[in-house]
Amino acid sequence: MKFVVSSIDLLNHLQTVSRVINPKNTLPILDNFLFNLDGKNLEITASDLETTMITYMQLQNTSDSGTISIPARLLIDTLKEFPEQPLTFDINPDTLAIVITTENGQFTIVGQNGADFPQVPSIKEDKKTSLQIEAESLEEAITSTLFATADDELRPVMNGIYLDIAPDNITFVASDAHKLVRYKRNDIKSEINASFILPKKPASLLKTQLVKEKGNILIEVDEKNALFTLSQHKLVCRLVEGNYPSYNSVIPTDNQNKLIIDRLKFLNTLRRVSVFSNQASNLVKMHLTGNQVTVSAQDIDFSISAYERIPCQYEGDEMDIGFKSVFLIEILTNLQSSDVVVELSDPSRAGLFLPLETDNEKEEVLMLLMPMMINN
Repeated sequence: MKFVVSSIDLLNHLQTVSRVINPKNTLPILDNFLFNLDGKNLEITASDLETTMITYMQLQNTSDSGTISIPARLLIDTLKEFPEQPLTFDINPDTLAIVITTENGQFTIVGQNGADFPQVPSIKEDKKTSLQIEAESLEEAITSTLFATADDELRPVMNGIYLDIAPDNITFVASDAHKLVRYKRNDIKSEINASFILPKKPASLLKTQLVKEKGNILIEVDEKNALFTLSQHKLVCRLVEGNYPSYNSVIPTDNQNKLIIDRLKFLNTLRRVSVFSNQASNLVKMHLTGNQVTVSAQDIDFSISAYERIPCQYEGDEMDIGFKSVFLIEILTNLQSSDVVVELSDPSRAGLFLPLETDNEKEEVLMLLMPMMINN
């Protein structure tokens, strides 16, 4: 088994799939890449059993097909130090010795039998549901929701993005019980009804890779796994098992108090004022009255406090409401519009954060944040 490949090209492909590999694996072979050469096509796989990522390279100079498992860290650390040049990989299938010949030298690595690498899960044809989504739309949906996912070992269904697929739209939902994001696309037609929970790690891997993609992404799902087919990569992941909570039931509808405010002014004020909040609670208080909102925070233990006034448009009752500043900053950072609409019913119920205007009429973004108790 022999092939010639560009050092930089190989490194780029390896770095993409290497993000799947866990720092501590239960199986030693999962610290490796699986190289599978079939004719002129080189397929490189990395896995942590839950998530598997495959990348493809078309090579010109190859001989003999075969598979070999190569230590990932050793190979990447070596390739990082090479300038752009052709590398010749000569692999002995009997001894599993890998000889890498460069312009000025030779490097020898010992691999493992490729047959010992775990098999990539396949999507069952009889249980398969498939749809196509434009790469940019999928990337925007994941970016808008990923930050709101939870890290809750007791409720694993909250640790991912819920995809609710209807014939004329698709809804992405993420929540950690404190904040919730519902991102809906009305321009994606699927002609099916389906739903699944995409775990956080593969969602994060997809987000990174989708920025470089153009065109449509094929998604295939059965009852246990999801397969995402990109231009030069495939990602297979095990889905989160369980039923996602009824997200629409927690979104308040009778919000008679409405605030319209400049997003960046509000965000920068929060960043300044929150420095003075109690480190344990991160509580910031908003006093809404007339055409201004007063954002304040204090830490009694250290005798520090701060407040700032921001002009706004406010229709409703005079109100004091508290939020965790870290969550509020996350929500405002992930909303894209220049002005934000905040809808409130009373200080004990969740606030809704919506973009005042949107670049895409086919998308609907709603973010929800639970308030905190204010000690008067």
